[in-house]
Amino acid sequence: MKYLILHADGMADLACAELGGSTPLQAAKTLFLDQIAQRGEVGLLSLPSDAGTAGSDVTGVAVLGYDPKKYYPGPGPLEAAGLGVTVGDQDVVFRCTMVTVRGESTSSGKDRAADIKKLGPHVVMEDATAGLIETEQARELVEAVNEQLGSENIQFYPGSGHRHLMVWVGGKSRATCVDPQQLVGHSIAEALPSGDGADVLRKIMDASFFILRDHPVNEEREQEGLKPANCLWLWGQGRAPLWPPLPERYQISGAVVSASDVHRGVGLCAGLDAAELPAASGDESERFAGCVTAVVQELAKRDFVYLHAGLSDDVLHATNVHDKVQAIERFDAQVIGPILAALAKYPAYRLLVVCDPGLAKGYGSDVPPILYALCDGAAQPSVGSSTRFHEQDKTIAGSAPRDATKLMMRLFPRGA
Repeated sequence: MKYLILHADGMADLACAELGGSTPLQAAKTLFLDQIAQRGEVGLLSLPSDAGTAGSDVTGVAVLGYDPKKYYPGPGPLEAAGLGVTVGDQDVVFRCTMVTVRGESTSSGKDRAADIKKLGPHVVMEDATAGLIETEQARELVEAVNEQLGSENIQFYPGSGHRHLMVWVGGKSRATCVDPQQLVGHSIAEALPSGDGADVLRKIMDASFFILRDHPVNEEREQEGLKPANCLWLWGQGRAPLWPPLPERYQISGAVVSASDVHRGVGLCAGLDAAELPAASGDESERFAGCVTAVVQELAKRDFVYLHAGLSDDVLHATNVHDKVQAIERFDAQVIGPILAALAKYPAYRLLVVCDPGLAKGYGSDVPPILYALCDGAAQPSVGSSTRFHEQDKTIAGSAPRDATKLMMRLFPRGA
C-alpha cells in the first residue's frame, strides 16, 4: 500500500465578485481534482481555535497528525530545520523577513526612506516581500547584515527570496511579534516587538534598516524601479521542536517533498526523510515537473510521501484573481494529473489532498476554509456524480468541518 498527502498550498479562497460569486477553485477547470472528489469524500477541515494564525505551516503540522497547540513552534524553527541550521535547546529562531518600509509622508522614489530616523509611528509597511526579491540579491543583503550585526549570540542565515532566519543563542522567546503581511499599507507603530526581549529585537531591526537602506543592491533595485529590501522584520520565533516520529507511530517509511524550507522542516521534524528536488529554474512548469519526479522516485522506495506544493508567491500576491484561476488549472494538469497516473501503477494506494489559503492575507473575520479530499485507489467515481473539488460544492454545504489533526488516523486506518 502506498500513501500520499498532497498539500496544495494557496488554492483555497473566498468567493469574489470578479468571478461572479465563485471561488478561484470553483471557477477553474480541475478535471483531476474533481476525479479525486468523486472517488472518495470531500469536505472542510478545522484547526484548534487557539492554534494562532492559521498559516500553511500550521496546516502542515496538523495534517501530519500533530496538535498545533502542543507542537507548533512557529515558522522560524521549522524553517531552520528545513535549511539544516543547527539550533541548541535554549536558542530562539526568528523568521527574518526582508520588507520595504517608507516614511508616512512619502509614497515612492528614492526619498521613501530618507526621512526615517528610527522605526516608529511615522513608518509604513509598504511591501512585506521587498518586491518579491530574488534569492541571490537577498543573500548578499543578509550577509551584509550578519557581517555588521552578527556575534556569538546573534547569527543571520540566508534562506530563499524574502524569507530568512536569525538565531538568538540563549535568547528570549516570549516577545510579541507580528507577521508583516498583516501590516501592508499601515503604520508599524503598534506592531513592533513588545514584551520580554523586545528591546534587543528593536535595536536589531533599527540597525538593519540603516545597513540596508544605502546598500548597493538596494540602490540598484531602486534605479530599476524595484522596491528596496530596506529592513529586516523579526517575527515567528520559537525553539527547536521535538516531536514523536511519525514513521514509528504508523510503522512506515516516509519522505517529504517540498521546495519550501518551512514545509521541508515540518516533514523533517515529523521524522520523514527530505527528498532532493531536481535542479530547476524559476519556471513554473519546471518546478511542477520536479515535484512530480521526486514524488515518483520516493514512492518507489517508501510507503508514504508528504508533498507540499502550490501556487507561487507572484500568483498569490497578484491583484488579478483570474491569474490564480489559471494557475490552479495548470497545477491540476501538471501536478495532480501526473501524480494520479503514477499512483495508478500500484495495486493499492490512499491519497489525501489538502488545499488551504496559504498566504496570510488581510481577510478580516472572513477566512477561507481548508478543503480536503480523501480517496482510495480502488474506489470508482459514483455514476453520474457531479461533485467538484471546491469550497461551495453542494456535497460539503452545511457539513461540519473535521479536525485536521485526525486525518492521519483515517489515512492509515489500520497502520501501513
